[in-house]
Amino acid sequence: MLKDMDARNHGDLVWTGTPADPEDLLDAGVDPPAAEVEALLSRGRPVKVTVTGSDSGALAAAAVYAWLGVSAFRFAGDPGELRQILDMVASIAGARPPAVGRRALA
Repeated sequence: MLKDMDARNHGDLVWTGTPADPEDLLDAGVDPPAAEVEALLSRGRPVKVTVTGSDSGALAAAAVYAWLGVSAFRFAGDPGELRQILDMVASIAGARPPAVGRRALA
């Protein structure tokens, strides 16, 4: 897992998928409203968001941005925690398989 995480971290950016050229990113700024992010995403280019804070609220905001389709994040907290959130969102969205598959049997 660490090898996978390192492959998608580029400098101070954490990517939701395969890293691209950081120069191609549209910068949505710091903690932007979801409507602004959606407007930038409609242009068809990858979007970068800076998430302030390192608490659970910041991670929840990152999850919403990832669900909307943001490609790269700048995050002051632990990039490993952010990576887990981004992987979880990708699994829920169906873009990657879950890390662990469990079936509940009654």
